[in-house]
Amino acid sequence: MKILKCLTGFLFLFTISMNAQEISDHALGLRLGDSDGFGAEISYQKSIGRTNRVEFDLGWRDSRNFSAFKLAGLYQWVRPIEGGFNWYYGVGGGLGSVDFSPVPGLNDDGGLFVFAAGDIGIEYHFDIPLLLSLDFRPEVGVVGYNGFSDNFDFDIGLGIRYLF
Repeated sequence: MKILKCLTGFLFLFTISMNAQEISDHALGLRLGDSDGFGAEISYQKSIGRTNRVEFDLGWRDSRNFSAFKLAGLYQWVRPIEGGFNWYYGVGGGLGSVDFSPVPGLNDDGGLFVFAAGDIGIEYHFDIPLLLSLDFRPEVGVVGYNGFSDNFDFDIGLGIRYLF
């Protein structure tokens, strides 16, 4: 009976190790989208260990009412699903600057801001060194110009990255 339990435990651990998929050392590409206005970010990911990574994004946003740039940094945990699919989640934050178009009656010129962010998404790693991802990044304003602090934003992005 003890041998059966040991064998079952060994097979379980072996199955877990087979499902764990290593992530690429480096990934560089674009992350497109946003909740209000179109934006693009240059995105870089660096693995830290077997299932963790950091992501840095430098982006700009543009709409009728404002233009902005933003730098974000996130720590992510990556979990395999099946085949080339992974899902991931993470936390982080960043800073940026925004300039608003003049609106009669409003005196909000914009300025610098700091935000905290979460991240959850799904990605597919092709057989070639290409990674596609779709993620949801809720952001909350921590410190900033008048009217920004405590604002909440849903940032949705489609990413395409080259793996190396």
